[in-house]
Amino acid sequence: MTGQDTSGSAAVRPRVGHIQFLNCLPLYWGLARTGNLLDLDLTKDTPEKLSDQLVNGALDIGPITCVEYLRNADKLVVLPDIAVGSDGPVMSCVIVSKLPLAELDGRRVALGSTSRTSVRLARLLLEQREGVRPEYFTAAPDLDAMLAEADAAVLIGDPALRASLEQAPQQGLAVHDLGAMWKDWTGLPFVFAVWAARRDYAERSPETVAAVHRAFLESRDLSLAEAGQVAAQAARWESFDAPVLERYFSEALDFSLGERQLAGIAEFARRIGHDSGFAPDVTVTLLQPA
Repeated sequence: MTGQDTSGSAAVRPRVGHIQFLNCLPLYWGLARTGNLLDLDLTKDTPEKLSDQLVNGALDIGPITCVEYLRNADKLVVLPDIAVGSDGPVMSCVIVSKLPLAELDGRRVALGSTSRTSVRLARLLLEQREGVRPEYFTAAPDLDAMLAEADAAVLIGDPALRASLEQAPQQGLAVHDLGAMWKDWTGLPFVFAVWAARRDYAERSPETVAAVHRAFLESRDLSLAEAGQVAAQAARWESFDAPVLERYFSEALDFSLGERQLAGIAEFARRIGHDSGFAPDVTVTLLQPA
């Protein structure tokens, strides 16, 4: 797998984003096993920062949060059959609250700063599903610090897992799973992030994009087939035990992008597009075979 360099000089590895949360571990774990890891110039960061890097051209291919994809759909093509989402409870995108959600009208809600999509989904659910209008502010993803200034906090990724499994039960706080709330409300899966290539890069280097796509599909499939081993290895370095991580990887997370997931994206766009910087009927453009 090599980059296409039109200048005729040495090939350049594609610059690819890597979300640093556990929810993306199964998409990357298998890259070393399949031999594809060395073919990628990987950048590890939060979903929000990786989204910005893909849009501004610092990355060629990578994950982008759903909201940022919809805002920049004209610049990007989406890799088929790979995403980070859920078809029900997701475990790692949550509202942790001191009060029932119906009592948050006018109350302060802290929004974690690492993903715009989860934050926008939480606001949508609070305002349209629960019928409340809280006072929002953005904060670093630290539950104790957030709840020192707010009655509820929106968290994603590893901080959300810690809050759901450890902190909230210890402190008697309610945990509301955003994936479950969306599924109950709409009957659809929710897609938190898609994998996309910059449109100009895909046109210039179609074979490289296709190879990166295949590499991630192979890595995902291998990781899910060996989810117990992935979980056991991750548990050596994380505060979560292996059975919890195996359930998270195998049951909570949905790494596919098919018709139902695309319908979920379309429904989310329809509900928020009017005030989020894109058309409510924006079309997802999928990468075509090279």
